[in-house]
Amino acid sequence: MKVMIRRSETGLSAYVPKKDLEEPIVAMEKPDLWGGTVTLANGWRLELPDLSADTKLPITVEARRLND
Repeated sequence: MKVMIRRSETGLSAYVPKKDLEEPIVAMEKPDLWGGTVTLANGWRLELPDLSADTKLPITVEARRLND
């Protein structure tokens, strides 16, 4: 699914246009964000693509939602 990652005044957030959902990112598997999973405030876990640590935000990426 397409997910836009952006930095706001409160930290990182993810926006899923197809669901009209924007949630803060509350946990990251890897400190540089890319190539691991992130957890959103609503409990969703997303697997992000492996990108360079210096990737500019905001950016839209293809992420995969993980089921628990």
